[in-house]
Amino acid sequence: MNTKTIADKAVRKETKRKARKAADEKNPLQPRPAGVDRGSLKRKVKVIARGQRKR
Repeated sequence: MNTKTIADKAVRKETKRKARKAADEKNPLQPRPAGVDRGSLKRKVKVIARGQRKR
């Protein structure tokens, strides 16, 4: 939403909030599909040891 033309800060903030709420109602977040973990539940990537080369 473009609010450059609105000079009053309070009015601009209220307009943005209304637009954000309308966008959320129009396209709500979908639940994650089964088997897709997030954050701390994800498998961790093993870090390779640094130092001498293997060969």
